[in-house]
Amino acid sequence: MCQGRTRVAVVGRLVVIEGLDGSGKRTLGAALTEAFQRRGAKVAQHAFPRYGDSVHADLVSDALHGRLGDVADSVHSMAVLFALDRHGARDALLRDLEDFDVVLVDRYIASNAAYQAARLHQDEHGEIVEWIRQLEVERFGLPVPDRQLLLRVPVDLAATRAETRDRVRDTYEKDGGLQARCSAVYDGLARVGWLAPWQVLDGSGDQDFEQLSGTLLADA
Repeated sequence: MCQGRTRVAVVGRLVVIEGLDGSGKRTLGAALTEAFQRRGAKVAQHAFPRYGDSVHADLVSDALHGRLGDVADSVHSMAVLFALDRHGARDALLRDLEDFDVVLVDRYIASNAAYQAARLHQDEHGEIVEWIRQLEVERFGLPVPDRQLLLRVPVDLAATRAETRDRVRDTYEKDGGLQARCSAVYDGLARVGWLAPWQVLDGSGDQDFEQLSGTLLADA
């Protein structure tokens, strides 16, 4: 906490950052965390999938790299694995919502909905979107976000950024058509306000992190 600043009267804001692979979610999360902290807010961070920390996330990775036979071919199987990874973090999320002013999450339920709908060539009103909502929110009891930020970037720019990472891209990341359809679903989810209010950000330009952090805290 910064010296001399009055701590904001905020409790348990769940803020989610969504977007394509390579959209800049990690960079936005780090900058927003610093901006929140400059305003005197306590911030906890989470990111999904929790590769290396969750058996379900590691199974996701295995499937997306062709190491689990035909599991990756099943949209519902993959959706369940992603959801189980978040369910494993449910208690930690709830504790942090009690102990911190802002809980900032890199990918959440909407990510599952967007990618699986895109795989099925469905839109934001598709059957799989509602199926995932019922699974993760109603059955698994995951907390609903207070605000969802969609970091929108051109698909080719996101792909170029993803290619520069020092790791092997998975089958979702390498599928340009899937990424384009996923971007369209994300736009639809934001347009209809799926799960919670959305704010769309231009991920190809500079962000005013101070203004954005102030807006998010003022919403409380």
